[in-house]
Amino acid sequence: MDCASPILDGIAARLWDCTGKRASNLIDLRETLESLRKAMEELKEVAEDVKTKVDRAEENREMRRKNEVGGWLRRAETLEKEVMEILRKGDREIQQKCLGTCPKNCLSSYKMGKISRKKLDAVTELRRKGCFIDVAERLPRSAVDERPMEKTVGLDRMYSKVLRCIQDEQLGIIGLYGMGGAGKTTLMTKVNNEFFKMSTDFEVAVWVVVSRPANLGKVQEVIRNKLKIPDDTWRNRSEEDEKAVEIFNVLKGKRFVILLDDVWERLDLQKVGIPCPNSQNKSKVLLTTRSLDVCRHMEAQESIKVECLTQAEAITLFKKKVGETTLNSHPHIPILAEKAAEECKGLPLALVTTGRAMTGKNTPQEWERAIQMLKTYPSKFSGMGDHVFPILKFSYDNLPNDTIKACFLYLAMFPEDYKIPRLNLIILWLGEGFLDEFTSIDEAFNQGHGIIEHLKAACLFESDKYDQVKMHDVIRDMALWLASEHRGNKNRVLIEEEVDYVEPHQILRWKEAQQMFLSTSSLKELTAPPPFPNLSTLIFSNQVLGTLPSGLFHFMPLIKVLDLSRTKITELPVGIGGLITLQYLNLSGTKLRELPAELKTLKRIRYLELAEMPWLRRICKEVISNLSMMRYFTIKPNYLFDEKAYHLPKEEEDHKMIYFWEDSEALLEELEGLKHIEWICSPISGVLSLKKLLSSQKLQNALRFTGFRYLEDVTLLRLPRMKHLQFLRISRCRELQDIKVDDKHGFAADYIRNSSFYSLQSVRVHHLPKLLNLTWLIYIPCLEDLEAMDCESLKEVIGETSNLVSDNFRIFSRLKILSLSNLPNLKSIIGRALTFPSLTDLWVKKCPNLRKLPFDLNSARSTSNLRTIRGETGWWEGLEWDDETTKHIFSPYLEDIIM
Repeated sequence: MDCASPILDGIAARLWDCTGKRASNLIDLRETLESLRKAMEELKEVAEDVKTKVDRAEENREMRRKNEVGGWLRRAETLEKEVMEILRKGDREIQQKCLGTCPKNCLSSYKMGKISRKKLDAVTELRRKGCFIDVAERLPRSAVDERPMEKTVGLDRMYSKVLRCIQDEQLGIIGLYGMGGAGKTTLMTKVNNEFFKMSTDFEVAVWVVVSRPANLGKVQEVIRNKLKIPDDTWRNRSEEDEKAVEIFNVLKGKRFVILLDDVWERLDLQKVGIPCPNSQNKSKVLLTTRSLDVCRHMEAQESIKVECLTQAEAITLFKKKVGETTLNSHPHIPILAEKAAEECKGLPLALVTTGRAMTGKNTPQEWERAIQMLKTYPSKFSGMGDHVFPILKFSYDNLPNDTIKACFLYLAMFPEDYKIPRLNLIILWLGEGFLDEFTSIDEAFNQGHGIIEHLKAACLFESDKYDQVKMHDVIRDMALWLASEHRGNKNRVLIEEEVDYVEPHQILRWKEAQQMFLSTSSLKELTAPPPFPNLSTLIFSNQVLGTLPSGLFHFMPLIKVLDLSRTKITELPVGIGGLITLQYLNLSGTKLRELPAELKTLKRIRYLELAEMPWLRRICKEVISNLSMMRYFTIKPNYLFDEKAYHLPKEEEDHKMIYFWEDSEALLEELEGLKHIEWICSPISGVLSLKKLLSSQKLQNALRFTGFRYLEDVTLLRLPRMKHLQFLRISRCRELQDIKVDDKHGFAADYIRNSSFYSLQSVRVHHLPKLLNLTWLIYIPCLEDLEAMDCESLKEVIGETSNLVSDNFRIFSRLKILSLSNLPNLKSIIGRALTFPSLTDLWVKKCPNLRKLPFDLNSARSTSNLRTIRGETGWWEGLEWDDETTKHIFSPYLEDIIM
């Protein structure tokens, strides 16, 4: 027992020692874990504070967290995960403590405590580093500033077109033009936000609102701010050219985009300091303007017109602005909304304005009244007179002079959607005296054409087919507002369309009118026509109006322009001779049989139009010769264009009358005696009329449109020099075999300008049974339209020319339309192939012997304007070609004529 005692004591001591150490380790581990848990909580609180500061700084998108802050937050997040794992294992270690003698458990507690203490040090150190003065820094400014914009409607096609231009490296300057309120700025904003903002191709983009008048210094200041040119550097550059150098030196090393909004005149990019954008620097300049001329002056390589919306797009935009609540308030309102949108004719500015105004209008009656107001008094509609029209008026204010402004306002006098041939409009302008500053009528006409082009470029006029012009309806409403209400007289310009009965209140308005357009046929019911003390312009337009009330013209003391064209009147009312202030009279298209002697008193008439009057047989002698101020006279009976109209019943001749159907010699004599005559459109009927023309240089110079006919026994027609002649028709000359031209200038290098027939563009030859060719046409350098019909002996259009011109001479270089009909012996148009660079239409009918066209591969490459070749399929298949390739190229243009 004694021997065993020391052994047992040793074992007990060893057990006590192990147990004591284990207990100590467990106590240390518990304390270390508790400290680690507390330190981690404190670190999390600091991390939350730092993250809150970071989020607040990044909210405005102009700040971003510093890299050290971002790294610290990531390390704190990682450390938190590691600490949580240690705490989990440590807690489990303590829970599994054992009083046994297992040395392994003791060692495990020791290691866990060591790891915990090390991690505690890491947490403490990371917490110490979390004291940041600034958690975020300001971002460098974006290359492109996003601009506020609502979701667009109807711009996707235009947007794609602009993008294609931007992506074309050959296009440096791109212009977007269109009428005010069409969406040009919205389109450029869409390009800015959705393309340039996302693109990595450009280093800097600058948006500048230029406006009017352009201020070079302000433009430079906007660009300078975007480029961050230092203040001290900028202040030291006092002159604009010095500032331009600074801007240039920054931009020249960058790929840039400059977006110029609302440009009204040329802005010199070089003076601003903007390097010329080209394919080398791959930079771009985009601009918006209301004028195509500004695009041209800015040297834009591509000019894109921003058109109004389609009807479907317009309705979508309009309904969007009205809102679903209003649209759903009554089942009739969606249909009425479409009618209201139609009044805006696709102009986004008007659609948005009217759409917003109709929000909350929940009854059909309110909508119907609004639509009626848009039709009759649009300036009274909410937002139109005080917002839309003033914006559109900027285009009017920017017109260069009062003459162009007057010409613009004049077209508003015609009804909505009215289309007028440009020549008719210019003659009306002449009648009003708008172009009186020009002594030559040709200069006045040229100026008139220039004004139309200017107004089209300014998007105030629009082109239509058949060389007609018109106004957008909202532009017209603005023009009427300018011409009438804006000047304090809402009745200054009146448009009276068809009504069943003329109300008394309408007649009262007539007394205030200065310009009137009447298309009503109810005038015959007026037993006592009212006075028109202020009226200067009266235009009738009614194809059923057969009579005018007696006394209608008795009190028009200021009348200058009277247009009775296209009415069906058969006689002029008594009293027309009292219109002594009249300068323009148009009787075209009426059923008048004669011009009465009463017209002799109209001494101030300068423009007289008698076109398309098949019933007009005679003019009282001395009527024309007494119109001593007349400079423009046109008489174009339908027979000049329509052979059937000639066959009218014979009348007993009166020696007091001029009969110009069979022979117009007497008419030409009276015209020749007019001192100021410059423009004549008149037939040359009969041999005596031809002799009169050949003997009068004055008539030759004044003749613009004419038709030679019934030249009995004339076999050779030698045309005199008629440098202003534009249209020529030769017909019903049974013996005529050849036509010659009196041209002494030959084919010198500048022969076109010197040609005797420089102005001649259209030639018709009809019913000339013995005519052999039209070789004389080589002397008509500007010929655009040629028609030959019913000439049985014609064998070739252009005969042998080798002794007249070289093969390099470009015959028919401006010819657009060639029509050949019922020419049974025609074998050739010309003996060699031509290029026909301007040809659009070729018509061939009943020409069985024409077996070859003057086309070859060069022709195929040059006829880029060709639209159609009309002819019989059998005739086409029988043609001879130099090669199948040429035939293959031209065949798709064929349209079969059904006989």
